[in-house]
Amino acid sequence: MKKTSCLFLFSCLALLDFTGVKKPAGASDAHNGWKKLFNGHDLNDWFVKINHHLVGENFGNTFRVENGMIKISYDQYGDFNDQFGHLYYKTPFSYYHLRFEYRFVGKQQKGAPDYTLLNSGVMFHSQDPRTMLKDQDWPISIEMQLLGGFGDGKLRPTGNMCSPGTDVVYKGIISPDHCISSSSKTYDGEQWVKGELIVQGNKLITHIINGDTVLQYSRPTVGGGVAHGYDPKYKQDGKLLSAGFIALQSEGQPVDFRNIEIKQLPNTDR
Repeated sequence: MKKTSCLFLFSCLALLDFTGVKKPAGASDAHNGWKKLFNGHDLNDWFVKINHHLVGENFGNTFRVENGMIKISYDQYGDFNDQFGHLYYKTPFSYYHLRFEYRFVGKQQKGAPDYTLLNSGVMFHSQDPRTMLKDQDWPISIEMQLLGGFGDGKLRPTGNMCSPGTDVVYKGIISPDHCISSSSKTYDGEQWVKGELIVQGNKLITHIINGDTVLQYSRPTVGGGVAHGYDPKYKQDGKLLSAGFIALQSEGQPVDFRNIEIKQLPNTDR
């Protein structure tokens, strides 16, 4: 057989598994337990809660799907008016590995606080948004904070931890700080950045940026301040958080998310 014919046959066989059937796209990830949280087409598995609005009201079409991405936009807003929002996946999780990609785009919305410039996040272990009051700004939750660089050469890490209405143990003590900086690099401009979050109930939590572990902490607990306007019966200080909802954050800075996937891990509490 000619050499070129052999190479062609070998290439065809490489596309087949041992049954002789071509593997569908994503089969390997599915086999390894990964599930898409975002299907790339619609938000049917997600629901919205925006400050000053009732749950389910997607004010200004803040959260939308375009070109296979979840886009967080403010082109139908006037003044921002502290309309902090979150897009929640429909079910809670406890032990899991989450991965996603994000990028900052466009300009900060008029009236948004200065600290929200190139700032977004992924909330987890969040209270059910259906328990949030109309004028509650932040869900009681933990946040994997996502920041973009200002292009000025100064360090501005991403993959940090913030704690609205919660506390965490960091380096052996309950952290006195609302946010803990990670050890990540700074990512300027509109580049895509890969984030990962490994959550083990109320035990160890790990933040990963572009493949590097950048932060670890443990024992997420209800407590602390920052969240406002909540129903007091849902802020039971001292209660360990072992599960909750996952949400994408809207703070006044346009941002895109894509390739949002989750892999559930063994629950060692059982």
